[in-house]
Amino acid sequence: MNESINPVGIGIVGAGVISEIYLKNLSTLFDHTRVVGVADVLPERAQARADQFGVEALTVDELLAHPDIELVVNLTIPAAHAEIGFRALEAGKSIYNEKPLAIEREDGKRLLALAKKKGLRVGSAPDTFLGGGLQTVRRLLDEGVIGEPVAVNAALLGHGMEAWHPDPFFFFQPGAGPLFDVGVYYVTALTSLLGPFARVSSLARASFPERTIGNGPKLGEKIPVTTPTHIVSSVEFASGVLGSLTASFDVWDTDFANLTIYGTTGTLRCPDPNTFGGPIRLLVGGEEDWQEIPVTLPNTENSRGLGAADLAMAIRTGGPSRVDGELGYHVLDVMHAVLESAEHGTLVAVESTVARPAPVEAE
Repeated sequence: MNESINPVGIGIVGAGVISEIYLKNLSTLFDHTRVVGVADVLPERAQARADQFGVEALTVDELLAHPDIELVVNLTIPAAHAEIGFRALEAGKSIYNEKPLAIEREDGKRLLALAKKKGLRVGSAPDTFLGGGLQTVRRLLDEGVIGEPVAVNAALLGHGMEAWHPDPFFFFQPGAGPLFDVGVYYVTALTSLLGPFARVSSLARASFPERTIGNGPKLGEKIPVTTPTHIVSSVEFASGVLGSLTASFDVWDTDFANLTIYGTTGTLRCPDPNTFGGPIRLLVGGEEDWQEIPVTLPNTENSRGLGAADLAMAIRTGGPSRVDGELGYHVLDVMHAVLESAEHGTLVAVESTVARPAPVEAE
């Protein structure tokens, strides 16, 4: 990074588990970001993170009013993404929301409109597509290694979080479930690799009406399931690529993640979109053996914060951001379209569109 750039002051709202890696990376990996403070609804949790990283412990109001903070990184639960985002924008701060951008489409639209009105920026996780693994796949696609993409198969398969997570209630409510909580990584990765979605046709169900917490202080408590937990969708991209997307918390599977892109001259098995590194495998058309493809681009470890850093650079330079809110909104729009198709039994057109984010170049 360019050390001559005045670092962008960052305030982090939400001091839960994920905040640690954000604080670490935004404090150490980038010359153009500086974490000023952290806030949480539980003051003791904010204080613990502040002490750990040598930043200020603040209330949310104090953070939003802080003169040294230009960018609010919003790590609250999804139900609070829009609320904190609106408050930050009204306070004159740009925002980077953890995934998804918002729960409802209307809130996503309003966030983008308010930011435009105030001359501020909006960004959204996930940022795993900026990691070395998926960026190497992007380079291979752009170089035509598998010819013209024609099809894709994406599947995230598991049995949910209730066995190990100490408080998994929200994973089984609207705004979460396998699509909004984990499928968002796949939808974002596919958009960055293949361009915008155009139409979807889906089926969905909640296979189990309740879940039992299997760990921690709430051991044995029952969780009502109020959102689909097994979703199967046929998808069409604006480019004409066809594919399938499956998201499930209802099955037993050890591989969990699958993202495969089929082209006219070969096939790429891509990394788990919820990670930053590899592996990548290539099958050249007509051959029997898969090749291991080395990851040639940086950021292969847990690099959460890359998206916020990308947005911070855009704030400082006035240039485009790869995690622009338009991408986050398109992903939100696609996920709602998938669930609406299942609910109504119809083919649903995706209203929004977005350009593929620019690729990450080697350092």
